[in-house]
Amino acid sequence: MQIHNLSKENTILNVFMSELRDKTIQTDNMRFRRNIERIGEILAYELSKSLHFKAKTVETPLATTEISLPENEIVICSILRAGIPLHNGLLNYFDAAENAFISAYRHHKSTPENFEIIVEYLACPSLENKTLILADPMLATGQSMMATYEALKPFGTPKEIHLVSVIGAEQGVENVSKHFNADTHLWISTIDEKLNEKGYIVPGLGDAGDLCFGQKLQQ
Repeated sequence: MQIHNLSKENTILNVFMSELRDKTIQTDNMRFRRNIERIGEILAYELSKSLHFKAKTVETPLATTEISLPENEIVICSILRAGIPLHNGLLNYFDAAENAFISAYRHHKSTPENFEIIVEYLACPSLENKTLILADPMLATGQSMMATYEALKPFGTPKEIHLVSVIGAEQGVENVSKHFNADTHLWISTIDEKLNEKGYIVPGLGDAGDLCFGQKLQQ
C-alpha cells in the first residue's frame, strides 16, 4: 500500500489539526465538523494529483483552449456517523462523484477492550471499474475500514482504491496495509504512535463522532 502522510510537510493543514486536537476548541461542535471538512478538501486535492487526466477543449467567449480534466468515475464511501464531515469535504472537490454510505460500529462483547465491528446499513452504487474512495476519519485498529471493504465487495471490483483518514495509529495503518493490495493509496493527515487499552488513538483527539454530533446513547 502506498502511504501519503501529509504531516511530513509544514502546511496550513497543521492549523486545522491542532484545533481538532485541542480540547478547549473541540467543544465547539460546528468548528470541529468544519475542520474535518476542510481537511477532507485538502486530502481530496492531494488525492486528485494521482487521478487520470485527459485534455479536453473548452470554448471561452474569445477562443478555445485545452484543459486537462480527470476521467475517473469516483464513488465516495463514508462510514457513518463521524465520516459525514469528511465525506462533505471530499464531495466539495469531487462534486460529480457518486456516493455510498455504510454504518460500522464497535460492538463490545464483554469488556471495552474486546469488540467486533458490526456492519448494518449500506447504500452503494456499482463499483465495477470505478475509483473507490473509502473515507473514515479515525483509522485506529483498521477493523472498520477492512469490514467496510468486505461489505462492499458484492457491488463490484473497483479499478483503484483510495483510503482517506484524518488521524491513524501505526497499528491501524499496518493492519490495512496487509489487507489491501499494493496498489491501494492511503491519504492521511497524520499518524500517531499507539492505541490505548480500549483501542483509541493516542494522542488522537477523542471520539470523533461524539465531537461532531454529540454523545450517543449507550445501550
